[in-house]
Amino acid sequence: MERETLLVSACLLGVKCRYDGGDQYCASAVKLLERYDLVPVCPELLGGMGVPRTPAELRGGRVISSDGEDRTGKFRLGAQLALELAGRAGARKALLKSGSPSCGPDFVHDGSFSGVTVPGRGVAAALLAEGGLELFSEKDLSGLGV
Repeated sequence: MERETLLVSACLLGVKCRYDGGDQYCASAVKLLERYDLVPVCPELLGGMGVPRTPAELRGGRVISSDGEDRTGKFRLGAQLALELAGRAGARKALLKSGSPSCGPDFVHDGSFSGVTVPGRGVAAALLAEGGLELFSEKDLSGLGV
């Protein structure tokens, strides 16, 4: 039986690609290797941003860094490349990091850099959903059989 392909936020697999140079390692995400072919992705890196970088949050439909830089174009580029990668890999599902301005499938930070979150999707998560992918977060893997 052919295994299903799953797009996964690279930080959940231990890749140190977060804005602060860290990761968000999730043992349950790695355990999915038993059931899926995993395709790690970091839309922010795909969009040309380095590690580390100043944090960014969604504000009024734009992605703004804590030092005031508008990064919307880089986030959109990374999202588009992530969608293309999902298509090439045949992924119909994505496991994405909650709270991320790129990957957040369920909530994002409110743009105030105060830690407040609001319901919503990150730039890449929104585009992946528009492209037909079913989205999951590391906070609820039950739909992926974990």
